[in-house]
Amino acid sequence: MIYSINGEVVHIEQNMIVIECGGVGYACLSTSSAVSAASVGEKLRLFTHLNVREDAVELFGFADETELNCFKKLISVSGVGCKMAVSVLSALSPQEFALSVINEDYKKLTRAQGVGNKLAQRIVLELKDKLKKDSSFENTNIPQIDIKAVGGNAYNEALTALMVLGFTNSQAQSALDGLSVELSVQELVKEGLKRLSGK
Repeated sequence: MIYSINGEVVHIEQNMIVIECGGVGYACLSTSSAVSAASVGEKLRLFTHLNVREDAVELFGFADETELNCFKKLISVSGVGCKMAVSVLSALSPQEFALSVINEDYKKLTRAQGVGNKLAQRIVLELKDKLKKDSSFENTNIPQIDIKAVGGNAYNEALTALMVLGFTNSQAQSALDGLSVELSVQELVKEGLKRLSGK
């Protein structure tokens, strides 16, 4: 399993980044955000997923572990292949994707090319079911929050969104601790991710 690649970008296409590492050029199918952040001649690290089929071996590359984690969740959904998952994450940022699933916002998921209403509904339904079975997402693990102190449902939704992105309950709480009660869910998630990434 190739977990990540770190090397020089030697070629870029609309949905692909080629990174040379150890004299080998690895073609990584990537999201639009990863492609837009890459520049030929510069060093870049991509977190990867190797997809092996009977007729092809494909390497998918992501800007960070959050993107990779969302990708893995998407391909676990029936009817969602690797390229479709990349399409979703090209249309939506990881935090937008997480919030769409949590809020059952099917329409937002249909922004991705090839994703219709039925598939969007299946993504939400299947991922929510899996999250309920995962002990780290059970309601019992989400502490009772003083709504006045943290700004109500926005905090709880942001907390859940960070957990959907793969962080533990304690990591998510620490990332949101002390943030302004005036922030929206999206802003809370964005600031939380900045803290978790050390930026």
